[in-house]
Amino acid sequence: MKSIFSLFSLFFSILVLQAQEQVSYYFDSNKSELKKTEFQKLNDWIETNKDIKIVAINGFTDEDGTIGFNDTLAQKRVDFIYKSIKDKVKIREDFKTRSFGELHSQSEKKAENRKVTIYYIEAKDLAREDEILGIKKEETVILPKQKKQFPQSIIIQNPNGTESEFSLNVEFMQKIDEAQPGEKLKIDNLNFQINTFIIVNESRGKLYELLIVMQQNPELKIDIQGHLCCMPTDRTNLSTQRAKAVSQFLRMNGIENSRVTYQGFGSSNPIYPLPEKNEEERAANRRVEILIIQN
Repeated sequence: MKSIFSLFSLFFSILVLQAQEQVSYYFDSNKSELKKTEFQKLNDWIETNKDIKIVAINGFTDEDGTIGFNDTLAQKRVDFIYKSIKDKVKIREDFKTRSFGELHSQSEKKAENRKVTIYYIEAKDLAREDEILGIKKEETVILPKQKKQFPQSIIIQNPNGTESEFSLNVEFMQKIDEAQPGEKLKIDNLNFQINTFIIVNESRGKLYELLIVMQQNPELKIDIQGHLCCMPTDRTNLSTQRAKAVSQFLRMNGIENSRVTYQGFGSSNPIYPLPEKNEEERAANRRVEILIIQN
């Protein structure tokens, strides 16, 4: 059987081509360039169709000549038409050409077989371009992020050989895991010894809540932020030291430095204005928060 030469990979099915507009131009026997009258028809068509978009160009020959000769001749005819219309009308980025030689449904009139057919979409139909070509856009399906299963408690080995069990706030851990960049979360019940950055033993479980989430979510990056109450100035930089204490705990337990930063704000960002009216307001201002940088 006779081969089909393709300048680019074949793309358009017969069904798709039938869905488009088309126009043909005819060549003299064994010629790869249009005669003047036919070439003028092509130029006239270009002038009146500058807003269309070409999707394919196919070349054909009659049955005279050898298979190889006809394949080459059909391709030369396609090349001639392409060079004549290039930069004058719109052409799809995935535009294809095909040369069929004599391998096509032959008309009884040989002159009708020596042609190049241009397939195009009219300007009024360009909004439906993909539909006309039978191209279905792939829909991006974003699957909901599955909630991780976090432990409800943890047993810690103490330096003296004893063990301590801490209950974990699974709901808070899931909030951290699902938080979006820019979101800020307060670590409730994270308490320090008075006027120090030493975390009280009863609050150690809060550190492990944050640690476990970061261990299970390697994409998570946070900024730890310390805040004070009561005093208008942070003379000892205590808020920074407390944020640093949380950061050091995470780093000492395997969390990369690049995933954890820290800073202290003293009393510059209070929830309640200074001086606070009661202990409840002081407790609210005295806090450690985490800002989600990446998740």
